[in-house]
Amino acid sequence: MADITIARVTDFAPGSRRVVRTGRVEIGVFNVDGKYFALPNVCAHQFGPLCEGVVTGTFIANGRTGWRRRWVHEGAILTCPWHSLEYDITTGRCLAYPAIKLRQYPVRVEDGYVVVSV
Repeated sequence: MADITIARVTDFAPGSRRVVRTGRVEIGVFNVDGKYFALPNVCAHQFGPLCEGVVTGTFIANGRTGWRRRWVHEGAILTCPWHSLEYDITTGRCLAYPAIKLRQYPVRVEDGYVVVSV
C-alpha cells in the first residue's frame, strides 16, 4: 500500500474535497465535519466522475418521520454528475441501491497532514 499526502489539515476545511490521481486511479478525499473519507472517482452506475459531483444532503421519508420528507445528512451525500445517483460519503453506500457500496480508502491525519493509503 502506498501513502499519498493530500493536504495540511489547516488547508482542508470542513465541506471541502480534493481529487487526486495515483497511477491510473483517481480518488476523492472529503472533509465531512472534520472527519476524512476517500472514495474512488468512479460511479458504480456507468463509471462517471463521481467525486466531481455536488455534495449536499438528501431527503428521507419513513415511519420515524411520519412519512413526511425530512432533509438529512447535510454535507455527507455525493451526487454523481452524470445520472444523479447519490452516495453516502461516510459509508460509500449508494442510497438508491444499498447493495452497492464503493470501496473506501483508509485516511488518517499524520503530523498535521491528511494522508490516504492506496
